[in-house]
Amino acid sequence: RSAPAAPPLRFCLLRFDGSLCWPRPPAGTVLSQYCPDFVEGFNRKFLAHKTCLENGTWYHHPVSGREWSNYTNCIDYDDLQFRSFVNELYVKGYIVSLIALLLSLVIFLGFKSLRCTRIRIHVHLFASLAFTCIAWILWYKFVVEQPDLIGNNPPWCIILHLVVHYFMLVNYFWMFCEGLHLHLVLVVVFVKDTIVMRWFKLFAWMSPILVLMAYGAARFLHTDDNTHCWMDDSLLLWILSVPICASLLASFVFLINVLRVIVRKLHPQSAQPAPLAIRKAVRATIILIPLFGLQHSLLPYRPDTGTPLERFYQILSVILVSLQGFVVSFLFCFANHDVTFAIRTLLNRLMPGLVSPPPPGTHTGQMATTTPSRELGV
Repeated sequence: RSAPAAPPLRFCLLRFDGSLCWPRPPAGTVLSQYCPDFVEGFNRKFLAHKTCLENGTWYHHPVSGREWSNYTNCIDYDDLQFRSFVNELYVKGYIVSLIALLLSLVIFLGFKSLRCTRIRIHVHLFASLAFTCIAWILWYKFVVEQPDLIGNNPPWCIILHLVVHYFMLVNYFWMFCEGLHLHLVLVVVFVKDTIVMRWFKLFAWMSPILVLMAYGAARFLHTDDNTHCWMDDSLLLWILSVPICASLLASFVFLINVLRVIVRKLHPQSAQPAPLAIRKAVRATIILIPLFGLQHSLLPYRPDTGTPLERFYQILSVILVSLQGFVVSFLFCFANHDVTFAIRTLLNRLMPGLVSPPPPGTHTGQMATTTPSRELGV
């Protein structure tokens, strides 16, 4: 007589739980693999587990009654607390910038005396920064804080990802326009403003659409990158990085040229002493760096995750990125000579007993006197 046949070996089915793909293991085994790195607070060096029962089915949680993967060991509670803190700082920083930008736009658009080409460029830049703040706030609140949603990868979160990066590109392009216009005014001198603004608006608002279309199509067709609301790092990000790096490089060239003109204008042989020329060049540098977005050039040098410098980098990133809108609003609106003159004149007209008129000689008496030299304090 032949020996009885061995019972067939049972396997659990291949399963994707929204975070990881689990292969077909033999019944009665526990699978382990590294935790996903896209979930906020997870440490990708830790292990997640999933149990295949003896009957060839996956383990179900006794409370929910649903199939369950064990990600409890993935949580790095100290890191989760810190990253949640950083995310809250980002949101609060964007809110502060948004309020400052909206106030600046009201001021710029409310006073006829401030209507000049340079202010019009400021208005477009401030508007793009305001839209960026709104988009990032929505991203942090409705995507980053929802790990289950990230695993499901709904179409709307991909659309929000594209919207965020569209306005990010618009910001860089308008910062490039700020630098190019300042370069034209200082070097070319005679520039037809209507033509310049027409090309600036076409370039800064429309060309990012072409870049986003190429990036979106490439990432959608690349299966490995079309997951997790596109939060994972992808080699396809070079499509966005190339125009951004080109914009920053051009802005750096514009900054060097502006400083060269200022130093030459205040040459020691002129009535201005050399130390004053240096001080004014430094002042111009401090003012123009946030306007041209050159502080972003520090962000690619990111320390490795888990190193002591990584937390310092995160805090520095919050300051440089989320508060840019507040800084440019303060430097180019709230602290602007022509803005303070216009506001003080209005308040004196409304409340003559409380607010004194601006001192005579503090304004040229002409409309739209906010020139680059006045803004840079030269």
